[in-house]
Amino acid sequence: MRILQLCHKPPLPAVDGGCIAINNFSESILQLGHELKIVTLSTDKHPFLENVIPLSYRQKTQIEAVYVDTRINLVDAFSSIITQDNYNVSRFFSVDLDIRLKNILRKKNFDIVQLESLFMTPYIATIRRASKAKIILRSHNLEYNIWQRLAQQEVSKPKKMYLKYLAKQLKAYEIDQMNEVDGVISISSTDRDKYLQMGCLKPIVSVPTAIDTTRYEPRESISHQPTIFHIGAMDWAPNKEGIKWFLEEVWPIVLAKHPKARLVLAGKELDFVKTEFGGKHKHVQFVGEVENAIDFMRSNDIMIVPLLSGGGIRIKILEGMALGKTVVSTKIGAEGINGKSGEHFLLSNDATEFANNLLLALTEPLICQEIGEHARKFIQEHFSFEVLNRKADQFYNKITAE
Repeated sequence: MRILQLCHKPPLPAVDGGCIAINNFSESILQLGHELKIVTLSTDKHPFLENVIPLSYRQKTQIEAVYVDTRINLVDAFSSIITQDNYNVSRFFSVDLDIRLKNILRKKNFDIVQLESLFMTPYIATIRRASKAKIILRSHNLEYNIWQRLAQQEVSKPKKMYLKYLAKQLKAYEIDQMNEVDGVISISSTDRDKYLQMGCLKPIVSVPTAIDTTRYEPRESISHQPTIFHIGAMDWAPNKEGIKWFLEEVWPIVLAKHPKARLVLAGKELDFVKTEFGGKHKHVQFVGEVENAIDFMRSNDIMIVPLLSGGGIRIKILEGMALGKTVVSTKIGAEGINGKSGEHFLLSNDATEFANNLLLALTEPLICQEIGEHARKFIQEHFSFEVLNRKADQFYNKITAE
């Protein structure tokens, strides 16, 4: 098959979970023997850096990018409230990309155009006019769900009202768009079920992000004094909210019972955390962006995922599990992975339970080792390229046969 993958951010360099999710699916398409072309947005937040992308990858994917300014403009954001325009999505539309897409589709026949995330749906009309290709939406998150959960956690009434408005607006848009495409690939079974509950009438399948465990060799043993770590960009609202909650509500409980506990935070935009909490917690180290996320995770011991909102599936949890790490997470953080708490990771409902799980991981190295071994085996059995490629290919064949 000839597949055009339309992306809201470049798959490489794989600087965050979204990039990894796109790139790993690109690899799946190539492994299945399909012809692939990637067209991606290049933005200020996620620029297209051609010089860091291997030549072989560029040749195999025919990748090209168009710059789109997705930065939030307060005037446009305010105007969207008046006009009822979905600003969260519409800022990803570019006339330049629309014209380029039209030219690509008219010069070559594609069997499938795969939209990576809801943010690429503004191009559906152009694709329909210029091509007979089937359109598949690969949903990375149910976007409305993220804002709905953020609204639930917000204490400021004006902010809560605005977040509720965004969630309601996004939900209506997602309901419209899911039946405008020919099929939906959700990144988790949880999201698939929610799509069906929302009235999705099109074929839908859950195909999580595949993990190549050969790239994630575990460290041989846990440190005598294990380090707790978190890796995630703080320019994503759920990460920022979760770390703030962890440092305010969970970390003091841990330190009271385990004064030697150490926490290492990595990721973009950590300044706000360092400013607000750096002076309060001497046992917290801020390392910022790391050159190699896998090496960083491998060199530390216990992974925390304190998410209170968000959707989809957390790629970093899958990577941590593949490395044999004990992952301590909220239940929201581990949604869609379908592992068992106490066997594949440790899940928590509140701050006290989160702290107790973390203390268990800190003080029981044998339990940590056992959970890590089970976690890695779970990833090998349920998230391998071999297993998930087969699901994706079956879905492609089904959609193109209709």
